[in-house]
Amino acid sequence: MTHTIAVIGGTGPQGRGLAYRFALAGHDVTVGSRDVARARAAADEINAKLDSERVHGTENADAAAVAELVVLAVPWKGHTELVSLLREQLAGKVVISCVNPLGFDEDGPFGLVLDESAAQETQRLIPTARVVGAFHHVAAQSLWVTPELLQHEDVLVCSDDAEAKDVVSQLAIAVTGKPGVDAGGLRLARQLEPLTAVLISVNKRYKTRSGVAVTGVVPS
Repeated sequence: MTHTIAVIGGTGPQGRGLAYRFALAGHDVTVGSRDVARARAAADEINAKLDSERVHGTENADAAAVAELVVLAVPWKGHTELVSLLREQLAGKVVISCVNPLGFDEDGPFGLVLDESAAQETQRLIPTARVVGAFHHVAAQSLWVTPELLQHEDVLVCSDDAEAKDVVSQLAIAVTGKPGVDAGGLRLARQLEPLTAVLISVNKRYKTRSGVAVTGVVPS
């Protein structure tokens, strides 16, 4: 099944990579940004890589308004304001949060200690949204540099909405070639989001692009 997908924050490395993967799999993708010119430039870059005109770029609210699924791939700073501004456009929709609230200091990355995860904040701000946490741990460069499926990795998916979780699990096939792994309820985004700091640290130490693979599970 193909979807109409908006990637809010699609001008950043993670958003651009996800937009590329979803479009490569045949989905109709719109890149959203505060700056329309940047959104269109990112769409042009993705289309050049795809050798097509499949991806479009526009302002965040317009991108979210036309989509069935909306991916939030934005920095933690400014997250609250952005989600609040998109309250009308995100209401009732499947909203995929891959936002990672991280801090950085001289010792490297670390997960911020918060009362709620980014995904939970989105759910609180927009109670009717069908929020799913997913795609936190796939390296931006891995998404972008090759069209090959990342079959050695798994996408962990958490949500309190079983139907929305299943939709996003199937969407993960565009990235890894297999459905996502059901990681439980949305509250577990509080553990999934800061895990990204560990992977960044590993990547820096070993000069690689590490991901997450769950053994002993065959996604259905």
